[in-house]
Amino acid sequence: MVILIIVENLAEITSYCFASGIILKSLKKFITVVLYKEEKKLLFLGSYRLITFKNMLAKVLKKYIANIIFKAVKEYK
Repeated sequence: MVILIIVENLAEITSYCFASGIILKSLKKFITVVLYKEEKKLLFLGSYRLITFKNMLAKVLKKYIANIIFKAVKEYK
């Protein structure tokens, strides 16, 4: 039951973003974490690794739109 509400709202958001060409600011935000590699020296840039976390809703929207495009391409070749 809850999934139907989520899918319905997701469809509305996707339709809005796709039709207007506007992506919400909250979907463009990322979280970046800097991790230190212990075997490297502290002063070199190669001593650190950046890990970026995307907004989960943005990932879901991207996959949803990709599926729609894939189905359209498959249907109309």
